[in-house]
Amino acid sequence: MVATAAQPAARGAPSRRRRAINLRIPGPTTLPPAVRRALAGQMINHRGPEYAALQQETVEGVKRVFQTKNDVLFFPGSGTGGLEAAIVNCFSPGDPVLAITVGSFGERWCAIARAFGLAVDQLQIEWGKAAEPDLVRRRLRQGPPVKGVLITHNETSTGVTNPVGEIAPLVREHEALLLVDAVSSMGAIPFETDRWGVDVAITGSQKAWMIPPGMAMLSVSDRAWQAAEQAKLPRSYWDFRAMRRYMERGQTPYTPAITQMYGLRAALKLIFEEGLENVFRRHHAIGEQTRRGLRRLGLQLAADPRYFSDTVTAVVSPPGADMSLVRKRLREEYGVVIASGQDHWRDTHFRIGHLGYVRPAEIAQALRALGEVLGSH
Repeated sequence: MVATAAQPAARGAPSRRRRAINLRIPGPTTLPPAVRRALAGQMINHRGPEYAALQQETVEGVKRVFQTKNDVLFFPGSGTGGLEAAIVNCFSPGDPVLAITVGSFGERWCAIARAFGLAVDQLQIEWGKAAEPDLVRRRLRQGPPVKGVLITHNETSTGVTNPVGEIAPLVREHEALLLVDAVSSMGAIPFETDRWGVDVAITGSQKAWMIPPGMAMLSVSDRAWQAAEQAKLPRSYWDFRAMRRYMERGQTPYTPAITQMYGLRAALKLIFEEGLENVFRRHHAIGEQTRRGLRRLGLQLAADPRYFSDTVTAVVSPPGADMSLVRKRLREEYGVVIASGQDHWRDTHFRIGHLGYVRPAEIAQALRALGEVLGSH
């Protein structure tokens, strides 16, 4: 049996000692010690100068990670809330949009757009494959005119990263808004908001930001602000305009996620001490380590190799393996937690997350444990 952070265990005799959990899911991710300490901070007046200083500091740091000079807004909520916010602030009922979907989370965003009465043209791509720029180009030229394009940068259900940097110019050719779900990529995979011309980029706190769930962060371009002034969909909690008015004076329209912002301030310090480019390189190296290790175990990776994600790897379950039992043994005997597949991949695939506060040793331990459990299955 693999050694754990608590005590080496004798082979065949699982240790009963409490062990550290090796959380290898695509989020929430493990919290660094500095972030955990920051989260213990006392509450402050969210209408006072202490909060205004905290907000200003974190907004400026988040802009550096987004690589943008656009406005950045913070909403208490999940990444999915951020997706809904983007829809209701940019469009009116019946507006035509192209939703490019390569997995579960792209389909979720597509469903949100339909729920709000948009005319959705869905470009549905086979799971495991990416949105090829030529395919998007043809759809934009041959399909109906659209006011916006919705795309997921990094699809955690399939372990695919879409080439948004190559797709963005195609969208601009058609003068459509480009809205990007960067929930599981921002801060881990290079994302150039301004250079690519992304109008709304959305991310969530519990991924590469290394803080708990509970906060959505969005960047909003000038073109998106113009759209927000014309949009007719109902909005209250998610109203970009109200949030910007309050944030400009160091407040929010309603109670902000103060604790998450304490953690965010600490996490940003860690990111900039490491260096953003180094953070990207680390994620790529650990993604490569994960993929090599899985191949050595004889496992098949689910995604197109040209578009492998550096934050999560989807794996085809080996023939005859009961992956629910494998996951149970990994969790109970080794302290390793991996994720099941999603939707129609639930029983045929599993996923390993490698984003945020993660180092090579944690991946190595997870892979050793996986090999032992599969070998004895």
